Amino acid sequence: MTTDMAVHSSETSGVQQWEQAMTKLYTSFIDYGTEALKEFDDEAVHQARVSSRKLLTLLSVLDPRHSSGLTANFKQAQKRLGKVRDADVLIQSFKERRKTAKLSGGKKTAKLLGAVIRHQKAQRKQQRAKLADALPALMNGELQGKWDEFIKERLPALVAEIDVNMSMRELETAFEQQKKRCKEMFKQEPPGSRKALDELHKLRISAKRIRYTANAAAFALDQKFHAHEAIYKEIQSELGDITDKRVWLDTMEDIGRKELDASRATWNAFMESLQAELEDALRRNTVVDVPATP
Repeated sequence: MTTDMAVHSSETSGVQQWEQAMTKLYTSFIDYGTEALKEFDDEAVHQARVSSRKLLTLLSVLDPRHSSGLTANFKQAQKRLGKVRDADVLIQSFKERRKTAKLSGGKKTAKLLGAVIRHQKAQRKQQRAKLADALPALMNGELQGKWDEFIKERLPALVAEIDVNMSMRELETAFEQQKKRCKEMFKQEPPGSRKALDELHKLRISAKRIRYTANAAAFALDQKFHAHEAIYKEIQSELGDITDKRVWLDTMEDIGRKELDASRATWNAFMESLQAELEDALRRNTVVDVPATP
């Protein structure tokens, strides 16, 4: 085999591997999205959302100029799925909290949590209706044609242009820069402030991009990157615990005490306990050092 033939064979193999990886994610998105629309199964919603996020991550590596026209579809799908998924997570968490409150004799807290759950179920019903309206068009419509064109016409040239190892190094650099911004923010703002938590959320998104790229593009990455999926999954999980508690606090504040018909004492006690959980999660995180409260 000549050198030119070997290079061509290697390039062809690379295109096939990328096609397989992308097609696997696309099929997962369509299958789970279709399943999610039947009965809004929470796991189907979750997996459809994850698949759309992974597709967006790999598209940002393969097609940073968004020439395929696919990014807008997957972003919209992710947004609509995310609204339902976030409600699913909060409802499940607050059900567990209500059960714990009942077992410990906290009747007033259990009543408050029940009111939150009912409110969020009503909100989720609206988000499910929006998902049911939007997702079929996002999954069908022009998407299949755009996808087929991307795989058959655009992918070979895009694969020939990219260096996924360089892309991974750029993602690592972006993560470290965002980590530095978090540390600087902690010097200016309390760790639990909205500004500080916004920066931590951005750091979590950065970790997620590395994790998804390391997972889906493992076949194209150098050996030194093969552990990144596990490493950044742990980082994402730690930061996700902080994000969840921040979302719960924000949700409670958005609803308001009066809407939930809770006494001021019960409301304050619960909000203080949530705030304490958030602060504890911030202190325990091993990703970014949080200054001790004076």
